[in-house]
Formats: sequence, C-alpha cells, structure tokens
Amino acid sequence: MRFLKSLGFLVVFSTLMFAQAVSSNVASAPGSSTVADQLKQLQDAMAAQQKQIAIQQQEIEALRGQLATRGEARVVDAAMHTVEPADTMATAVAVGQSSSMPEAEEKAKSSPLSFRIGEAEFTPGGFVDFTTVFRTTNTGSVVGTNFNTVPFNNQIQGALTEFRMSAQHSRLSMKVNTKYGENNIAGYIEADFNGNDAANVFVSANSHTNRLRLYWLDLKRGKWEILGGQSWSLLTPNRIGISPDPGDVFSTRNMDTNYQVGLAWARQAGFRLGYHPDDHWALALGVENPQQYVGVGEVNFPFQFNAALGIQFDAANNAGAPNFHPDIIPKITYDNNFGGGRHFHGEVAGLLTSVKATDVALTSPTSGKFVTHSTTGGGGSAGINVDLFKQFKFVGNAFYSYGGGRYLFGLGPQAVIRPVASTIVPGTFDINTSLVHAGGTVMGFEAPVSNSITLAGYYGGAYFQRNTFPDITSPLLVKPFIGFGGRNSPNTANRALQEGTFDWIQTFFKNPQYGSLQLIMQYSYLTRAPWFVPVGAPKNAHLSMAYVNLRYVLP
Repeated sequence: MRFLKSLGFLVVFSTLMFAQAVSSNVASAPGSSTVADQLKQLQDAMAAQQKQIAIQQQEIEALRGQLATRGEARVVDAAMHTVEPADTMATAVAVGQSSSMPEAEEKAKSSPLSFRIGEAEFTPGGFVDFTTVFRTTNTGSVVGTNFNTVPFNNQIQGALTEFRMSAQHSRLSMKVNTKYGENNIAGYIEADFNGNDAANVFVSANSHTNRLRLYWLDLKRGKWEILGGQSWSLLTPNRIGISPDPGDVFSTRNMDTNYQVGLAWARQAGFRLGYHPDDHWALALGVENPQQYVGVGEVNFPFQFNAALGIQFDAANNAGAPNFHPDIIPKITYDNNFGGGRHFHGEVAGLLTSVKATDVALTSPTSGKFVTHSTTGGGGSAGINVDLFKQFKFVGNAFYSYGGGRYLFGLGPQAVIRPVASTIVPGTFDINTSLVHAGGTVMGFEAPVSNSITLAGYYGGAYFQRNTFPDITSPLLVKPFIGFGGRNSPNTANRALQEGTFDWIQTFFKNPQYGSLQLIMQYSYLTRAPWFVPVGAPKNAHLSMAYVNLRYVLP
C-alpha cells in the first residue's frame, strides 16, 4: 500500500507540473493570438493530460492486482511467520518497500518442514531406516525380536543363525497444533511398516505391511488435560510428566522395535484425564483397552472345558476375545530441574484389570446352566529418570502385578483356569478364574558424551510366577498338571528372561533445515529360562544379537 500511495502522489504531482507548463506556454505565446485560439490550446492540453492520467491509473490497477496475487503465495518459516517468495520480494525491493532479500533468505534457511492450513500448524516427521541385524539363533524375527521364541541349543533353530536386512522400521508421522480460545489442541498420527507381513515377504518384493502405531488428540485448558485415541499406555514410563509425545516416553534408545526385556509398556486405545496443579506435579487417570491374554502355548485349560474356554482368551490368535471392563490406570509424576539445568523425573502408576469366563456348569445345582466367573487383579510401577551428571542420565523402573503379564510384552500369561470339583455330586465340575503374578524391571544409563555420540546401556529382567494344579477333569488315571508352569509344561512357559544391552548412536550431521543422519549400533545378550526342563535338556536358551542401522531423520 505504501508503494501505491507513493505512485499516486507522483501521478498527481506530475499532472500539476504539466498543467503549469501548459499555462506558461499559453501566456507567453508570441503574436496576437485570439482568446479563442488560447482556449483551444488549453482544451487540447487538458485532454492530453486526462489520457495520461487514465493510462497511469490502469498501470496502478495492474500493479495492485499483481501484488495481491503474489501476496497470496506465501511460505512458512520456523516460527510460523509468513515470508514472501523470492519473486515477490524482488518486486517489493524494486518499488522501494522495506523488505530485505538477504534477511528473508536467511529466515527461509532456518525453516523446518512445517506448514499452516487455516490456524493449524502441521509438522510432518519420521525417519528412513536401513537396518541390518544378526542373531546367533534362528528366532524367526525381523527387526523386532520375539523374546519368548529364543530357541534352545537342542533344537534345529538353536544351531542356526539369522541375518536380516530391512527398511521396515522406517516411520512417518504428522503432528497438528492449534489453539481455539483458551484450548490448546494437539493431534498426532504415527505409522511404520512392522505390520503383519505375508509369509513370502522376503522372496521378491519385501512388501512390509504399514501399521498404525499412534493416533491421538490431546486438549489442554488451564490445568486440565484430556487425551483420546491410541497412545502409549499410562503404564509406560515417562521421561517428562504425563506427556503422550513419543520423545517424552521412555522406551530406551534400542534399535530393537520390541525395546527391552522387562519394560512395561503398551500402545493401545484409551481415554485419559490429566491435571497439572503446578509446574512440577501431574496426575492422570486413564481407561484403556483390555485383552484377556493367556500367552502363546503357555496355558493349558481343564480337559472338559477346553473347547469352551479357547474362544474366550487371546493366545495371540484371537483379537475378538471377550473382556469384562477396561483396564484402569492412575499415574502421578513429579518433575524438577536442579544443579544448573539437570532434570529429575519420578513417577508412580497403578493398574486395575480383570478377567471373566463363562462355562456350562457340570456341578449341581447349576448343572447345565451358564455360569460366569471373574477375578480382579492389579499392580503398580515406579520409575525414575534423572541427570546424575551433565552428560550422564540414570534410568530405572519396576513393575509388579497380579494379572499384568500382558504389559511385559506378553512374555507371560494374564490368567489361568482352575477346575473345581463339586462337593455335592461327586464327578461333576465347575471352574474358577485365577491370575498370574508377573514383574519386570529395566535400569541403565544414557550418556550424550558429545554433540555427535550418545552411549546407552540397560539391564532388563522379567519374572512370571507359576500357577499350576492337577487337571481333575481329565479321564487319565494319572492327572496331568495344567495351568501355567507345571510339570511337563512347554518350554514356552517362561519363568524368567534377562537381557543386557549396549547402544552407540553416532550422529554425522544435524540441521533443522536438512534433518540428521545417524548410525545406530546395538548389541544385546539374552537368556530365557522355562519353568519345566526335561531330563537332559538345557536349562536356558541363549541369544546374542547385533544391529547396525543407518537412519535419516526428517527435519
């Protein structure tokens, strides 16, 4: 607009000067011109002046349209301010505007990959991974290790190694931030390619399946916070507060997409209500998706009820298992900075979970009728994440539960079914539900020793208590043990698993405009001990594995 005003001023000024020159010429014309001749010359001069004004007005309108058109095409910088594109800025400089080309170019150089639609800020993210992994036994895994399938050395798979190269851990994400009145709204979606692959995925095309990791909406207003969608479970340890952002959740620095043995975690649908009384404390209560889980080949049901019970529990093959109520998870966190910027995070969380089963009772007086049985259990966790030194962070968390085995990467079952004999009519039976005690821990360190090197090391362990009894419903004379961890139970019935891990993360470059390039290396040693070991069989399964990963992180 300053340009248009200046141009208008020039037009008016030039018009006045032209009129003055014409009048002067008329007044000083030689000879004895008549008044009529002088008027004729003045009219011609005024007509020429009007034509010039009309032409200049058309030029002004044309420039106005060009500026309006170019003003609509804008890009967004790091602070979400609008910046004119190069051609518009050049025009502005040419007509005397105050915009500076070098300053605008410098601002564009620092822009991350973000943009606006309306009042919402969209920030895409993710990374491209090329992963190589070597394991000393054939677990059948790709990037994520199936800890509970580590084979023993008396098995064929235990005498074979495996080598994989894959890009399936590559990840895409999008975060949206906006503000409506006093409401701060954030949405997030994240996906990778670790879905359920076809059996022939490594034959030709390596077409790994895209899967949903996270998809949530978070609203903050004053001291209150509401989140709904699929997010990291509240039971998963945090690095900061109760934040659902992936960078604020503790899932180790490991390349293994199944993280670390002993870590309690889940990514599942839920709803949570949070409250922040001040800058240090945060409280949250979540209701999350449950799943009645008995492990993969770990639990044996009573003989006479096996067919009816198999469809009521998930053995990693029944997504439609019935559930009693959502898992209820409360959490309290405390964060503070001390000692020149070092950070402390501490937290305590709880778990309330239940199982429910229905059978056709074979005991009197309910014989032949549907009978429902349920058991409620729970657990708790505690975690700490503290900068002991400027470049050394200690991390530790522990979880123990009655029925929480599903949250330890499903390495143990949630429940078993116990047969009950009738005290009224001998030879008739019913059932009861019973939960399994489970616990896990992870502790270690993370050390950014320089701007380009981060080291990390962790120890993790998980334990599952046996819950076993004779199957009194069996027709065999010698009643077999059923439940979890009994005599002759499969070697998939894990008593304990342990894993030690060391990580080296080398950053070659990191720039907010161009992203970063990293080399991530991981070495882990893992042992698995079942509850029952046949005579002459090894007591433990062992595994060493090494990852080498090249990762480009989007800006």
